[in-house]
Amino acid sequence: MKHMEIANNTVVGLTYELKVSSVDEESAPFSVEVRNEEDPFYFIFGNSDLPKKFEEYLVSKKQGDNFNFTLEVDEAYGQADDELIVDISKDQLTEARGFKPEMLEEGNFLPLVDEEGYPMQAKILKDMGDQLLLDFNHPLVNFRLHFDGEVKEVREATEEELNHGHVHGLNGHQH
Repeated sequence: MKHMEIANNTVVGLTYELKVSSVDEESAPFSVEVRNEEDPFYFIFGNSDLPKKFEEYLVSKKQGDNFNFTLEVDEAYGQADDELIVDISKDQLTEARGFKPEMLEEGNFLPLVDEEGYPMQAKILKDMGDQLLLDFNHPLVNFRLHFDGEVKEVREATEEELNHGHVHGLNGHQH
């Protein structure tokens, strides 16, 4: 059987380790995410929220191929944007809305929802009494991303998957 190549509208399953290195410090890359055989990462190629360059490095690879590449900051999630650092009143983060007091500690990520109802997260930078200082930048801004992994599966996306924009079934999105 000829293995399919990664292309637009294929469903791709990857295992990888993601390490990051900070541009500001000359520190060794450290591991932030491992997706192994137990928990591969599945996405629809050409229809993901992944950095464009990430996808470019995977084009035409097949099942069993290895990959190892680094995305520079501007190819990944970019620089931190000061405008995404905002104060929010704690009145908006009540227990009635599902925010328990221990969730509001500095350094935590708050699960929030944007105006369109999409989940997003903000890091709590500082507790200022009545208000919290939140950072809505992607957690990986200012980092180089080092991916090292293997292509586990490449298959055509079903029509339903394409319509919904995400992977269904065993490794995918459960409705």
